[in-house]
Amino acid sequence: MSISKDTPIRDLLTKYPKAAEVFADRGMACLGCAASMFETVEEGAAAHGIDVDDLLVEMNKALQK
Repeated sequence: MSISKDTPIRDLLTKYPKAAEVFADRGMACLGCAASMFETVEEGAAAHGIDVDDLLVEMNKALQK
């Protein structure tokens, strides 16, 4: 699975539970957030004032370990 700005957060968390740690480190409580069921990574990042490109770099690095 390629993680991009358009990746639904729900799909990301389902396939890669470790992604929740990356979101939490950035102050995004996506695992318990109802909005994460409908938002993309880009929409979630924007809602929290987080640069989506930086988040994607960090996410992809963490999930390759």
